[in-house]
Amino acid sequence: MQTVEKKKLLLEVDHLKQYFPVKTDSVFKPKNYVKAVDDVSFHLYEGETLSIVGESGCGKSTTGRAILRLDEPTDGKVLYSGQNILDFNKKEMRKLRGDLQVIFQDPFASLNPRQTVKQILNEAMAIQQVVPKEKRMERMLELLGYVGLPEEALDRYPHEFSGGQRQRIGIARALAVNPKLIICDEAVSALDVSIQAQILNLLKKLQNQFQLTFLFISHDLSVVRHISDRVMVMYLGKVVEIAEKKALFDSPHHPYTKALLSSIPVPNPTYSREKVILKGDVPSPIDPPSGCRFHTRCPFATERCKIEEPALREINKNHYVSCHFAEQLFQ
Repeated sequence: MQTVEKKKLLLEVDHLKQYFPVKTDSVFKPKNYVKAVDDVSFHLYEGETLSIVGESGCGKSTTGRAILRLDEPTDGKVLYSGQNILDFNKKEMRKLRGDLQVIFQDPFASLNPRQTVKQILNEAMAIQQVVPKEKRMERMLELLGYVGLPEEALDRYPHEFSGGQRQRIGIARALAVNPKLIICDEAVSALDVSIQAQILNLLKKLQNQFQLTFLFISHDLSVVRHISDRVMVMYLGKVVEIAEKKALFDSPHHPYTKALLSSIPVPNPTYSREKVILKGDVPSPIDPPSGCRFHTRCPFATERCKIEEPALREINKNHYVSCHFAEQLFQ
């Protein structure tokens, strides 16, 4: 595994916010917002894999969509190679999309059912103009070889493939434009476990081969442990912990991270460990709790947690935690 400190900074997300307006039944009522992503900051180095984890609704997929401007962010900055892409116009953004690609969760919904694989791959190269027309067939065959699909796949439609094969097509489409950063939004969660392993190994192989950078979004901590260099934990639109993979899995310092890790199944019936059971439900992102957003479910919450929002601070080298009592709770 490469050392992230020696790498070049590729992406920097600074105080990103994504609020969605909620319709009210009266024009006189103040407009409410779903605070899906609320003041999120992190960075990503060239060639590394940063995973975002958390419960459903925590804002991890919305963060990925906001970075790509599939949803226009409410506020903040997204610096790619030092440039704030939120200031880009449509023409500049279209050109940049060759560098920023995405692999979606559902490989069937993300592929045009009326296009053959040849048309799908050709369309990506034609839009970005990365390969001359006369060389596109050669490039398409090359892409199929990278993802482990036969040549005859070019003339078939998405419904003629299995789920794992369709995801391979999605990966080939992302690679077709020579990207630098690929956002994998739950890219293996819709696949069988054995197929998941194949796709994860393929992604790691392609990353080494083409020096790709991954922002990997997942709720499956076993998958995250396999593929990540660093891990970022989100709760209710906020970042609660960021650390290198080994540090986070071996020594979590946020109560929410501790609870998440305790839920990972262990394939050993004789092994027992302490499970952290969280009480209550996740609060509404329309009206999040004051202070620390986790205090309504945290077994260690104090009055300070209800009033004062904890800052995301570095407690060990490259280990950031948003908790007032991180050092005292977990040594």
